[in-house]
Amino acid sequence: MKIAQYIRFAITAFVVLLAVLIGAALWRHYMYSPWTRDGHVRANVVRIAPDVSGLVTAVNVLDNQTVKKGDVLFVIDRERYTDAEEQAKANFAAAQAAVQAATANIDAAKASLAQSKANFDMYAAQAKRRQDLKDVVSSEDRTNAVATADAARAAVSKAQASLEQATAAKEQALAAVKQAQAALSTATLNLQRTEVRATVDGYVTNLLVRVGDYATAGSTRLALIDRHSFWVDGYFEETKLPHVHIGDKADIRLMAGGVVLHGTVEGIARGIADAVDPSTSDLLANINPTFNWVRLAQRVPVRVRIDADHLPKGTVLVAGQTATLILHPDDHADNGGTAQ
Repeated sequence: MKIAQYIRFAITAFVVLLAVLIGAALWRHYMYSPWTRDGHVRANVVRIAPDVSGLVTAVNVLDNQTVKKGDVLFVIDRERYTDAEEQAKANFAAAQAAVQAATANIDAAKASLAQSKANFDMYAAQAKRRQDLKDVVSSEDRTNAVATADAARAAVSKAQASLEQATAAKEQALAAVKQAQAALSTATLNLQRTEVRATVDGYVTNLLVRVGDYATAGSTRLALIDRHSFWVDGYFEETKLPHVHIGDKADIRLMAGGVVLHGTVEGIARGIADAVDPSTSDLLANINPTFNWVRLAQRVPVRVRIDADHLPKGTVLVAGQTATLILHPDDHADNGGTAQ
């Protein structure tokens, strides 16, 4: 009888001990193992806004459509910008013609200067000869010769000034050409920007633009989800962070169901907002006078890159989806990748 009691006691004790061990293991797994149900699929959102303003004349995409980089999403009225480009071309041509005219003026000024110098040299030599022939040449002729030489010298100075003026006019014309060329480049760029194109491969989202709308430069008209940028942000309790390492492999289970995705830990956030201790407008800490004895562990974002090269066929990723993340601390590419 005693043996049966001992056996029952031993079995009961074993069952209780086993239950305690299993409960402790489950508690430890729940509290400290690196996993979380609080994960969200994220992606880069490119906000598409026109670079020029005008009426929308064509919309080439539908909401949620897949597009490739460079595809035309919508078109803004091109007529006004075509006219602006033609005007800029005309101004550029006029500026080039002004440069040619200035060049011709310089050539004429150089020729005039050369003629003036030749005249001056001739009249200066005549004046010198007449001064040397005082006994033969009258005083009046000598005076006239000197005056003619002085006039020729003044003509040289005037021709030199005309050349400098023509040179300055050419420099101004060249500057006008550069200005006209810049205006033409801007007009051509504005005309090109009337076709609003996709900057990345992705999915059209929140399409608000319609034919006939007036699109303002810099005003977002649609969002484009970069199809190559999907990742998962897992919000892990701070008690689990010691077991999270950069490079850890991760299993990703979407709430939508389906197969398990795989990923790799890329980084751990180094700061989160403190809602309990905000600063006041005068930069002093605003301390809450109450204290809760039950303190919940903070959740810290951990970025997990999705292995996009091995996505199961038919997998649909949507930014904002909820996911469960299970990390494998013993399976990371680089043991030195622990966050420091």
